[in-house]
Amino acid sequence: MLFFVRSLASQTIFKATRELYKTYNGVIQLHALHFRCVNIYDPEDIATILSSEQFNEKDVPYNFIRPWLNNGLITSNGHKWLQRRKMLTPAFHLNVLKKFVEVFVEHVEHFQKSVESEGANEKTNLYQLISQVTLKILCETSMGTSKQCSLESVFHKYFHAIEAISECALQRTCRVWYFFDWIYNLTNTGQKQKKIIEDLHGFSQYIIRNRRHFLELQNGRIIEENTKTGESKGRLAMIDLLFQNEKKRKIDESGIREEVDTFLFAGYDTISTALTFFIMRIANEPTIQEKIHQEIENIFGDSDRAPSFEDLNEMKYTECCIKESLRIYPSVPFISRYVRNEIVLGGYTIPAGTQVSIMIYDLHHREDIYPEPEKFIPERFLPSNQMKNHPFAFIPFSAGYRNCLGQKYAMLEMKTLISGLFRKYRVEPVTRTEDIVFRMAITLRTTQPIYAKIIKKKQNKTN
Repeated sequence: MLFFVRSLASQTIFKATRELYKTYNGVIQLHALHFRCVNIYDPEDIATILSSEQFNEKDVPYNFIRPWLNNGLITSNGHKWLQRRKMLTPAFHLNVLKKFVEVFVEHVEHFQKSVESEGANEKTNLYQLISQVTLKILCETSMGTSKQCSLESVFHKYFHAIEAISECALQRTCRVWYFFDWIYNLTNTGQKQKKIIEDLHGFSQYIIRNRRHFLELQNGRIIEENTKTGESKGRLAMIDLLFQNEKKRKIDESGIREEVDTFLFAGYDTISTALTFFIMRIANEPTIQEKIHQEIENIFGDSDRAPSFEDLNEMKYTECCIKESLRIYPSVPFISRYVRNEIVLGGYTIPAGTQVSIMIYDLHHREDIYPEPEKFIPERFLPSNQMKNHPFAFIPFSAGYRNCLGQKYAMLEMKTLISGLFRKYRVEPVTRTEDIVFRMAITLRTTQPIYAKIIKKKQNKTN
């Protein structure tokens, strides 16, 4: 089947992509000029790709964001990817994550103050509310910035740059002649992207300079960490781990920047997106919201104490709700792998040199796996029910060898912020689930901002 996208609007492209599976219901080939892509939707086929080291390589569309992320953990391949994965894994050890919870908790109070300031509003832009706190948390945990480090002056530029780079990537993905660097770089979009990347790199360089300056004030002393166990009196910022490896000549300045860019994007935008959709959907599900409130009350009672790592692990029902939200609204709607060798998927022989796209959004909405897929049913993710499903039927953090390194970090951060919100507030719908129109982007995006109304719990009781 010849598939050639010209000037369709991004929301039309998203809708058309969803219709492919409904129409053809299987392995789908798309091709234009020299490029061949195969979309897969079956857990067995997905497991074949993701669970094999043979199919770890990334090409299109990841090479479209390489001018920004260069060859960081998301976009690198082969030995470099393996080296960086081993290098960065200690930054997300369980003992380190427990210390990160302390940072999450410290930011809850600031988050609640931001929520408080929204109290008089009839509607709150959820992404704007959430993204500021998630960026600050990420910068303090992974990038080692202090609370005194002001990000406001660069935050808005970074926020808009993320949106703009996503649009450039979409433009390039949908025009096969843009696949050629020499053509793309001559276009207005290519020139625009060049300026956007300068802003994005400016932010990451600001973060790196800030941390280096801090360490210089500490007489060049980087926090001593046991990188095997992650045990420390301090917190192991990922950037400190990079600096340690720089001293060992395992990474250079450009390598540090590409990993900082990678983790800023992966740890900021995806978590902000996930929380935005979660709060919106819970606002539209009053019965489920009440169960979340009840669980949080059972754990904390009337106490104002900060949540501990153990408290977060007790939030079993809330975790099911997070997973159900990630099923319906996966932050990354598809991922891709480049296959250099011939392979059989779904009974079809896939030629060498094919791009295989794993359509996470469509997988998560398969009615034969998730009956009534648009319905919000957290109980799907009770352990007893999960055992019935294929292990590759739910992959919001990817899976296999290149699964998301920060998925436990993300879950802990989301639980902390959710508990901080719902201990004091209730949310009511402004954006309705049926009104959402998705558009094609690097991460899951809508054509209009997502809103909710946030109300103090004591106000709700008088209604």
